[in-house]
Amino acid sequence: MRKYKIIHLTRKWHRYLGLILGIQFFFWTLGGLYFSWTNIDEIRGDNLKSGNPILNFEKDLVSPSSFVHHHLGANDSLLSLKVVSILDKPFYEMVFKSNEGTNTKLINAINGKTRLPLNTDDAIKIARQKLNVTAEVTHTELITETNTHHEYRGRPLPAYAITFDAPANTTVYVSQDHANVQTFRSQKWRIFDFLWMMHTMDYQERDNLNNWLLRIFSIFGLITILSGFTLYFLTSKKWLR
Repeated sequence: MRKYKIIHLTRKWHRYLGLILGIQFFFWTLGGLYFSWTNIDEIRGDNLKSGNPILNFEKDLVSPSSFVHHHLGANDSLLSLKVVSILDKPFYEMVFKSNEGTNTKLINAINGKTRLPLNTDDAIKIARQKLNVTAEVTHTELITETNTHHEYRGRPLPAYAITFDAPANTTVYVSQDHANVQTFRSQKWRIFDFLWMMHTMDYQERDNLNNWLLRIFSIFGLITILSGFTLYFLTSKKWLR
């Protein structure tokens, strides 16, 4: 009689846990299938990206010493200084930390003049230059803020979101301060992002694998599997004798 009571209780817990976890198991499986059957390079948009431009210096570059101290305050700290290409022209990208936070300045490497913030036309040119296919622009938007759910989350703001029609079918994000392409976002990436969110069960930042909801569901999943094994052995003829 005790064996049948244990069987009944185990079957009850197994059924209820299966009902609770069934939807999550479905998304875990669906996500795993999508991740394994899709090309991660296409999801990231790497197949649509052209290579980095080669810098050709026809003139001598100005010395950084001629402008660095002009832009830095007494309490500012220089974080990085490098030469970048913006629309085939060399610029110094100066990143420094001030009381207001981290700042970026673009200095023309030929004449030492500060570059004005990127406008819409130049942002589109930069996006087209990075795209290795020809496509029409369908929408352009300057983004000044995002939330944790936005597809451009965690990257420099403000930024231009430039959406291209077929064959690209992609939104290219161009940083206004850095004057460069930050990322590509396509429908494949959006599907990937949704399924990854369901996979990690982190509905805010997507990438926190240590959240308690995932831990709890993982433990419940383990209990469900063990209860299934328990039912198999308890209901086998050998155990019922």
